Amino acid sequence: MATAKKASTTATAAEPTKKRAPNPAFMKPLTPDAALAAVVGKAPLPRTEIVSKLWVYIKANNLQDAANKRNINADAKLKPIFGKDQVTMFELAGLIGKHVTK
Repeated sequence: MATAKKASTTATAAEPTKKRAPNPAFMKPLTPDAALAAVVGKAPLPRTEIVSKLWVYIKANNLQDAANKRNINADAKLKPIFGKDQVTMFELAGLIGKHVTK
């Protein structure tokens, strides 16, 4: 009885990996309103930088919920942005859109 051999599927190491180009829509500078500027500054920033600066602020002020790290507790500066006492990290990017101008 003949047995079939498995085909070898090894990737070649000589192929260089391409770096993914950022979407230009995410790199367009947006101007934050007064509520968001209190946290990230007044200068126009790309959406990605705004999210990064928000996370720096959240971690520096220990605003992640202790029981569920996906939730962010609002302090006095974040409450006008969030509109409520607590949001999930998945809501964060959507809430930013309401506080920036193009």
